[in-house]
Amino acid sequence: MNDLSNRNAATPFVPLLLLMIGLLMWSGAQMFQLFSEHSTLKTLLSNQAAPYAASQKLRIQLDAVASGTQRLADQGNPNARVVVEELRKRGITINPAGAPVSLPVPSSLPQPATATPAGK
Repeated sequence: MNDLSNRNAATPFVPLLLLMIGLLMWSGAQMFQLFSEHSTLKTLLSNQAAPYAASQKLRIQLDAVASGTQRLADQGNPNARVVVEELRKRGITINPAGAPVSLPVPSSLPQPATATPAGK
């Protein structure tokens, strides 16, 4: 009788096994989702490279036109003075040197930082 009651006793093996299987499946699904999002973000970044380069080119051209207009205004051209004054009223400043402001160009995804030991 004693052996029969020990066999019917509840063991935590089955619930723990189900819990571990569930955790393993959840972490696998999360990993798949992260890899999927990572590849989507890489695709989006590469798709933005051409429009970003075009916008940089346009900005350089606009800066050249604005600095040329500023030079004309400095030389006494009344129409250029009106244009420069209207731009100033709207909060647009012109770089008189004509040097374009360089913006960072995203060439690739940043690499994860590597951990270095504190003693070294």
